[in-house]
Amino acid sequence: MGRTATQLEERPTTLTETPTDLSHRGVTEITTALRQMLADVFALYLKTKNFHWHMSGQHFRDYHLLLDEQADQVFAMTDEIAERARKIGGTTLRSISDIARHQRLKDNNEEYVTPKDMLAELSADNQQLTRSLRATHEICDQHKDVASASLIEVWIDQTERRTWFLSQIVRDL
Repeated sequence: MGRTATQLEERPTTLTETPTDLSHRGVTEITTALRQMLADVFALYLKTKNFHWHMSGQHFRDYHLLLDEQADQVFAMTDEIAERARKIGGTTLRSISDIARHQRLKDNNEEYVTPKDMLAELSADNQQLTRSLRATHEICDQHKDVASASLIEVWIDQTERRTWFLSQIVRDL
């Protein structure tokens, strides 16, 4: 049965606090950084898929497969980021408009982008994500959140690898 308007009004408006030994300030600062990171990761995922779908040219198959592999790796980060924020008592993104409000990476809505420009843009975006990951790691270090920092270290390595692959291809185009 559906809920009545009165029942909906009685619904709690705050979350139950999650037990953590991190300070309230630490949780706030870390989850704010994680929210921005998550928005950037979603933006990078969609841009990578966009370029995967719209790839063309002589090396179509290789680039198409590479971008699909990279998109899968980027998307795998999303749940871990969001769940980490929730584990420490914070909140995370709720909608596409929430992503748009928090993302720092720029979208690409161009009708046509050359394969070289696609790969160069993704390389630059991955470099920017690496910088953001390092900044978030510093915030985690300040608040002694070793679990978040540990996850971020893995994501930095993955992001640097994507940057490396993309930059090597662009260099030779």
